[in-house]
Amino acid sequence: MKLSKTLLTALFLAVCAAPAPAAWDWDAPRAVHYITAEQSAGVKLPPPPAAGSKEDKADLAEVRAWEKKRAAAQCEKARTEKDADFEGFFGDISPLPRPLPKEVSEIFFRLIMDTNDVCRLLKDLYARPRPRKTDPALKPCLKAGADSYPSGHAAISRICALTLSDLVPARRAEFMARADEAALRRGIVGVHYPSDLAAGKRLADILYPIFLKSPAFRKDLEILRGYLKPAPAPSLK
Repeated sequence: MKLSKTLLTALFLAVCAAPAPAAWDWDAPRAVHYITAEQSAGVKLPPPPAAGSKEDKADLAEVRAWEKKRAAAQCEKARTEKDADFEGFFGDISPLPRPLPKEVSEIFFRLIMDTNDVCRLLKDLYARPRPRKTDPALKPCLKAGADSYPSGHAAISRICALTLSDLVPARRAEFMARADEAALRRGIVGVHYPSDLAAGKRLADILYPIFLKSPAFRKDLEILRGYLKPAPAPSLK
């Protein structure tokens, strides 16, 4: 049976918008949700330190220092965050039901995918090799893709933290600290430079106001508010 072009397009967009599978295909084509292609192309970050520059050498020195000090538990924790998903970053402190309802999971999937797609554009633009490519003596705990700048994990964990902070402003410091910890682990385990992490955080700070201008994102924020768990009652002691 021959399908019309319109039907094929509809099927493709439906697949793109589906909730995340168990193992995400980060490079698969997807529909955007909270940011337009033009907005994505307009997002700018300063370039990473030039290869061999003083700043680049300082970056590498910090990665070496992290490797010397890291503990096995830090590597293990980073493995649980390998897929850069909401549960891995925030599951134990989330104000949302656990496990996440399907509707909530799909909202965070859209948020993470839009963030990752912009990050991927910048990675392709700068094509900064991972630290081990510069220093083969390094022994990262994890395998990672070819490009290092900016850090997708830093951007994604922070964009989720900013969203949670909108939902529960009183816990903003807690959520942002958790995102900072997740970002730092990517350096500790040897797959990112410090400047990659800083750039990922900066990317999230740029993207979140763009997302807030999206009617679709604002609608999804209200849906998330409806799922918030009641705050614990104050102690009478």
